[in-house]
Amino acid sequence: MQSPDDISYLDPKTVDDPYPFYAALREHAPVYRVPGTEVYLVSKRALIEDALEREQDFSANLTGVLMTGAAGELQLFDLSSFGGTVDAIANADEPSHAVHRKLVLPYVTPTAIAALEETFREWTIELIDPLLRDGGGDWVARVANPLPTRAMARMIGLPMKDVDRLVDWAMTGTEILAGTTTPDRMTHVVTKAAAMAEYLATHLALSAGSANAEPSRDVLGAMVQGIAEGLISENDAVSILVVLVGAGGESTSSLTGNAVRLLAEREDLQHALRTAPTLVPDFIEEVLRLESPFRGHYRHVNRETTLGNVDLPKNSRILLLWAAANRAPETYEDPDAVDLCRPGLRDHLAFGRGMHFCVGARLARLEARVILEELLARTRAFTLDPESPPEYVSSIFVRRHRTLRLIAQTP
Repeated sequence: MQSPDDISYLDPKTVDDPYPFYAALREHAPVYRVPGTEVYLVSKRALIEDALEREQDFSANLTGVLMTGAAGELQLFDLSSFGGTVDAIANADEPSHAVHRKLVLPYVTPTAIAALEETFREWTIELIDPLLRDGGGDWVARVANPLPTRAMARMIGLPMKDVDRLVDWAMTGTEILAGTTTPDRMTHVVTKAAAMAEYLATHLALSAGSANAEPSRDVLGAMVQGIAEGLISENDAVSILVVLVGAGGESTSSLTGNAVRLLAEREDLQHALRTAPTLVPDFIEEVLRLESPFRGHYRHVNRETTLGNVDLPKNSRILLLWAAANRAPETYEDPDAVDLCRPGLRDHLAFGRGMHFCVGARLARLEARVILEELLARTRAFTLDPESPPEYVSSIFVRRHRTLRLIAQTP
């Protein structure tokens, strides 16, 4: 097996298919320093879980990310140069994290998510049927991107007429973490992120300014209530909303895109799920493990410490590679295969682990299940368009298709 030093992290082939690189990391350097930086890639599950348990050593605050320098090299982009760190909900430490999470949790309980299913199924049919009438098309643009953003807008309390703008903001925003983003592009992306924050701040103010009205029963209302009770600041509230819009759209677009691609490549899997639709949730768990929507998340090293016998300097960063741990042969038998009978199907790291487990995981699973159920029920078969192969976005952070063109046959 190659050493990770023999594989370029930024090679487009590695970006599109990172799994050989992850295998080299696990085998040779499970805590690997990215050359020329003080960013360390952590690829083994035990080490990831160790880091997650040591919040005093490893902060969830997003203080810097990898980007591509002018000469094509990886370097650190210091977020403080654009207004400071990101420390809302998923990127917050205690005690702030618990406060942020508590404000959002009422809107992602089993009861709250179940109440969304009928509406989400109607939206799914509304978007899938025209695609099928056309005999296929780009699954990403027509279904995978707009549907989860609609769901997130509904949960937050944002106007449905703004979904297209929210999709653009959400998908552009994650370029901050892509690693392939250049300095010029980073300036553009950060500017767009600021526009989204301004938009969300405006809607927060509108919600707060509703005279003689109870707080709305959505996340905006929860933010207003949190501010009124002194639990969070207005800046905190906007940061939480930014994270929810970005992560909510990105994660489910990635999940459903990868699920549909796998099915389009495997007639036998389509047949199995059409024959037994109750297997769809199990298939979703395998997709999450095999093609984790977020490949990893950063932690800031608070003080000089070690991880896996590797010395980590204070103010360095680690990138916890969920996607690498999710294909480890020491954890999963035949890890690169789809196995709907795999023991412990939910025992993966695609949604993180511990107190930072993704607050929207239940919503993402519902969305994916409904989308796949409707697509399978409304088709006899679907395949990839041989004239337009699937393309991934260029990112070391997310596993999302840029395009995924299908050819569909209806009953």
